[in-house]
Amino acid sequence: MSEGMNAAADGQTLLQRLRDTLGEAAVVTQPEALAPYLHERRGLFQGRCLAVLRPGDTDGVAKAVRQCADAGVSVVPQGGNTGLCGGAAPDTSGHQVILSLERLDRVRAVDPVGHTITVEAGCTLAEVQRAAVGADRLFPLSYAAEAECRIGGNLSTNAGGMNVLRYGNARDLTLGLEVVLADGRVWNGLHALRKDNSGYDLKDLFIGAEGTLGIITAAVLRLYPRPRHHATALVAVDGPADALALLALLRGETGDALTAFELMAERPVAFALRHGEGCHDPFPARWPWYVLLDVTSSRRRDDLPGLLEAALDGAPHLARDYRIAAEADGRAALWALRNSIPGAQRREGASIKHDVSVPLPAIPAFLERATATVTERLPGIRPCPFGHVGDGNIHFNLSQPTDMDPAAFLARWDEFNRLVHDIVAELDGSFAAEHGVGQLKPGEVERLKPAVERDMMWGIKDALDPGNRLNPGKVVPPRTR
Repeated sequence: MSEGMNAAADGQTLLQRLRDTLGEAAVVTQPEALAPYLHERRGLFQGRCLAVLRPGDTDGVAKAVRQCADAGVSVVPQGGNTGLCGGAAPDTSGHQVILSLERLDRVRAVDPVGHTITVEAGCTLAEVQRAAVGADRLFPLSYAAEAECRIGGNLSTNAGGMNVLRYGNARDLTLGLEVVLADGRVWNGLHALRKDNSGYDLKDLFIGAEGTLGIITAAVLRLYPRPRHHATALVAVDGPADALALLALLRGETGDALTAFELMAERPVAFALRHGEGCHDPFPARWPWYVLLDVTSSRRRDDLPGLLEAALDGAPHLARDYRIAAEADGRAALWALRNSIPGAQRREGASIKHDVSVPLPAIPAFLERATATVTERLPGIRPCPFGHVGDGNIHFNLSQPTDMDPAAFLARWDEFNRLVHDIVAELDGSFAAEHGVGQLKPGEVERLKPAVERDMMWGIKDALDPGNRLNPGKVVPPRTR
C-alpha cells in the first residue's frame, strides 16, 4: 500500500474516532459545508482540511485535541473566521483539521459587583457586549466585525479596535483563561483576581498567540460602568502633528474621558464620501486631515458637548473647524465616515494593506516618510492613511494608481510591505499592530525581530507544543537552524 493510501486510511480512522467521541454532527466533512471555514476573510488564503470539528464544550475540545495529537494531525483553531492575516485558515495539504469554537457560546456568569463576565470562546463579541449591558455594565472591546467575530479569536489575536485609548487591548481586558493545551490537558486559569503574584502570569502566553500555544475555551473579562453620556466630534486639522497636540490637550481638558481618537487623511474621507452609503461632508470645505473622537462619562450629570466645545474653541490653531454630535443619530453619521473607509477603498480598486504602530511622537515622521517613499517608488499610487492614532496604530493602506492593472499592483505587495515596515522598524514600531501575524507575516518576524527574540518565541513554542501541532506555520517563522 502506498504512503498516500496509508495517510488516507489513517485519516478516516481518526475521523471515525472523532465521530464516536464528539457525535456525528460535530465532524463536518461535506465539501459544501466545509467551504465557509476554508478561506480567509480578505481572500488572501484558501486552504483545505480533513474535517471541521465542532465540539460543544471544553471537554469535547480537549478530547478532540488529544486524539489529533495521538494521530499526529495538526489542529487549526477557528473562531468567527474574521481575521485578516490567515491565522485561522488551514494550509493546502488537506491533512489538517479545523477546530471551530462556535458551539462554545455560553455566558457562564456575570458579576456586576466584581465587574467581571465569564464567557466561552465561541460567544460573539456583540453577545458579550449585550450580556454586559444586561447587567448595566460595559465591555469596551469594539470594532467593525463585532457581530461575527468570537471572543476566543479576539483574545487569540489580542484585538484592539476603537477604544484602546481608554480601555486597552483585549489583553488588558482579561483576568483569567481556560485553555486546552497541545496534549489535550485543560488548564483552568479562570480567576477573577486583580492581584496574583504567585508565579508566571500564564494567561498572557496565550493572548495574542493565535492558537499556536493552546486553544482558549473560556475567559474571565473585565467590565466597566456603563456610560450614561456620549459625545462625538469631527475636527478638521492641518496635519498629524496638530492632531497629536489636540490629543494631548483633550486628554487633559476632558478629565481623561476621551475614549476614541481616530485620524483620517483627506483621501480616505473622500473615498467614503464618494462610495459610503449615507456619508455626508459636514464641512463647507475639504481639509487635509480629520480627527474623529468620542468622549464618554458614566456620571449621572455631565455636559460632554459643552466640555468639548469649550476645549475646541480654546484651540483654534489646532481645531480649524469642528462638528459635535451628542444624539445617537448624529454620532452615527459622523462615525459612518470612518467606518465606510475600508469598503470605499475597495471600490477604488486593489489595495495593499499595512497595519502598523509607532510611538505617538513618531506618527508625523512615519506618515511623511512612508508617503514619500511609496510615491517615489510608484508615481500615481494613492496612500490612504487612517486609524487609531490615539494608541499609535495606523492603517497605512495603498490604493492602486487609477490607470494600473489591479493584479499587477497586488503582485508588488511584498515590495511595498518591506518599504513601509523598514520605516516602522527604524522608528521603533511594530509591523503587526492589531491584526496579528498569521500566515501573512512570519517572514517579517524572521526579518525584523532580533535573533534572541525569535529564540525566545521558539523556546515557548517548544515547551507548550513540542510537536508543532497547534496552528503550525503561524506567528513563528520556520526554523533556520
